[in-house]
Amino acid sequence: MSILLVWLTLASFLSWFTSTLAAAGSPLLLIPLVNLLLGSGAVAPVITLGMLLGNSQRIFLFWSDINWKITLWYLPGAILGAILGAYLFTQMNIEWLQLVIGLFLILSVVGFGFKKQESNFRIATWYFLPAGFLYSFISGLIGSSGPLLNPLYLKYGLVKEEMIATKAANVVVIHIVKIVIYLAFGAMTPQYLGYGLAIGLAAAPGNLLGRYVLRSMSNQHFRQLALATMAITGILMLWQQRELLQFMH
Repeated sequence: MSILLVWLTLASFLSWFTSTLAAAGSPLLLIPLVNLLLGSGAVAPVITLGMLLGNSQRIFLFWSDINWKITLWYLPGAILGAILGAYLFTQMNIEWLQLVIGLFLILSVVGFGFKKQESNFRIATWYFLPAGFLYSFISGLIGSSGPLLNPLYLKYGLVKEEMIATKAANVVVIHIVKIVIYLAFGAMTPQYLGYGLAIGLAAAPGNLLGRYVLRSMSNQHFRQLALATMAITGILMLWQQRELLQFMH
């Protein structure tokens, strides 16, 4: 157990540090590692608890940068989606969702094309209501949806601290709802609680170091790193579902 905790804490520190610079990616190492060490049934509850603690730290660190207008539109749909997704997680296993998310992320990066100039098109704030439902529903099923909504945040015009802070504020409530559901239906065991706490505590130094480095980054570099993380996440999700792809072929 001690060796597992060492691996999880090291991976958590690295994941939260890099995800602070790219607005995503904390589950990138953690989900495959938890799946490998603890099994697929542990992924959603363990990752959810770790995400709750890590994002709570970010709210504290970036409080003044939160876009509350987005959050107020986001939360109603997100809470409903989290309840439904977390409940369905306790009843079924939908592996093909990671395949869909992976394809979406890759296509989104292709759409952005890593252009240096930002698009003139801007998203209306109310878009975050249905987007919050979709994101939290999928997150409830598989533990985390990764950078699924990053294209929406980027199109809206959020970058750097404002994007990190707003995303953290949006997902914390969702993770609380999911944990309550997992506890109520027996998906969150004492062992999973311990591993989730280890991930969350190790996130603190990663978030602090990430905030320090983020200050020196330009908006353009942040945007490019966010897009690169989306592409890597999408490719890894497709790789993890390669057996399903072969079956479909």
